[in-house]
Amino acid sequence: MTAIESIGLMEPMLPLDGERKLEDLAVDLATKASGLAGQLPPTVRLGVGDLVRSMNCYYSNLIEGHDTHPRDIDRALAHADYSADPQKRALQHEAVAHIEVQRLIDHREDLQVETTSTEYITWLHREFCRRLPEEFLWVENPDTSEHLRIVAGELRKGWVQVGRHIPPKAEGLPHFLKRFEEAYSTDKLSRVRQIIALGAAHHRLLWIHPFYDGNGRVTRLMSHASLLRCGVGSSLWSAARGLARNVQEYKALLMAADEPRRGDLDGRGTLSTQALTAFCAFFMTICIDQVEFMASLLEPNDLLRRMRLHVEEEMQAGNLPKGSFLILREALLAGEVPRGRTPEITGYGERMARNVVADLTKKGYLKSESSRAPLVLAFPIDAVERWFPRLYPAT
Repeated sequence: MTAIESIGLMEPMLPLDGERKLEDLAVDLATKASGLAGQLPPTVRLGVGDLVRSMNCYYSNLIEGHDTHPRDIDRALAHADYSADPQKRALQHEAVAHIEVQRLIDHREDLQVETTSTEYITWLHREFCRRLPEEFLWVENPDTSEHLRIVAGELRKGWVQVGRHIPPKAEGLPHFLKRFEEAYSTDKLSRVRQIIALGAAHHRLLWIHPFYDGNGRVTRLMSHASLLRCGVGSSLWSAARGLARNVQEYKALLMAADEPRRGDLDGRGTLSTQALTAFCAFFMTICIDQVEFMASLLEPNDLLRRMRLHVEEEMQAGNLPKGSFLILREALLAGEVPRGRTPEITGYGERMARNVVADLTKKGYLKSESSRAPLVLAFPIDAVERWFPRLYPAT
């Protein structure tokens, strides 16, 4: 019978109390995140949330080495238009899977249990994997070349190695995951400690590596859900973008936090307290940077300026009808546009105003729940690249 490893191998689970730098970062993140949502009307926030989910998926998959072009993601989401190329098609399905699971989280349709519980973590894996194409549900054992099928929501049953790190044996996973849940239970932590714990939980779940594959995506989705639950997260920003743009530092700090204690001044756990503290500081700094980035993009006056420049260019080129910007501006500032007000907004007669709305709807700038429902702002991929510069890497 295989001996179960001691859960003490994973300690410490949190940085030391009283780390002033971490506490200041946690307060800064909470303060800046609280003001972000207030910049936009609720209906516009929903539209931006859809956009950010797509961005989050793009960057999360990029960290795993899966580069799916934003336009390919948009075609799959908006039009169920999948590439004829098998590899591109599989990556599109993977992207849609990630977005659908995050949508459940953002809309509070996920499991209402602790996000660090085994139940929640296996739910994330199950929901993600059951949406994947068959070719993404197999991994190869590098030592034996054996092909193993990934079962959605099922903990791994064998040994794995991730770089230099050897995660716990399969037999001990339930014990490590139980300790993981206990350590990060929100009932036991103040709000500031909950925010500090986000980075620690992110690392320790990757350290446990509970599944044969999908651990990175599951961990980032868990972190997104945990940010939402503790009141600093939002569908309007994504930590994954910051992690992907600093991927070398991200991976280096993860590896450093895998290392054993460096001496008597490095805590009393098996693993390095200093390295875990450094990763927590890095994680919160990334979050703050991404909140600030999205706040700058969503500042109404600057966003309106970018929209106006782009729409005017499109009108001059004959791609959009005159009067387009007036309706789009109203949709941004008011949140929705009653159809009966479009003649007043544009200064056109009813028929011409209706034609402007029809063209904007056809081209994805406006949407509505029905032919009589109010119009709300939408974000076609061509507009995204102009309205939200630097959201994606330059291509």
